[in-house]
Amino acid sequence: MSMFGDGLDAAVHKAFTRPAPKTAPAQMRYLVKQLGATKAVAQMLRISQRTVERYVKDQIKKPRPDLAARLEREVKARWQPQIRAKARRKAATTGGIVIDTRARLGYTAPIGSTDQDRIRHLTVALPPQYAARLFDAQQAGASERELQEIAAEALKEVYFQDGGRRAGSLEEVRFTDVEHLEFEL
Repeated sequence: MSMFGDGLDAAVHKAFTRPAPKTAPAQMRYLVKQLGATKAVAQMLRISQRTVERYVKDQIKKPRPDLAARLEREVKARWQPQIRAKARRKAATTGGIVIDTRARLGYTAPIGSTDQDRIRHLTVALPPQYAARLFDAQQAGASERELQEIAAEALKEVYFQDGGRRAGSLEEVRFTDVEHLEFEL
């Protein structure tokens, strides 16, 4: 996926009340329970139905690295959907989201101001409307660039303009060369 999409998913995963299954057989049993059939799981993971059955019966315990990654990704995507939805709803309505990033940030401003891009490490609490926009865009399948633009707009309003109290003539914020990005609900 993307740095922004994965970061949003990781923030939501922190809201889980129980840990997701860790072992391959437990993950396979969970997916079979969710999808209802071993054939559906086999098609989704691009393996044979017999292999799925052998994982379910604990006859195979250690998957190949590529299969282990696919298995973990599919389990996490389906784990505790109601808790995930509740965490997103809370962030989008009341709580907001905190962004912690180390990236090159600059802005377009009138002549005479220092608008040169530079590496900054920011930890900023974004208001709920930006959390809602980020999650809605992610659900709609937005690209990495679109999520980055929403985050840049949020940083412009909250960090650079301080909610309209300063830098009113600021036109655009450039948010590039992201070295670190983490979201917290």
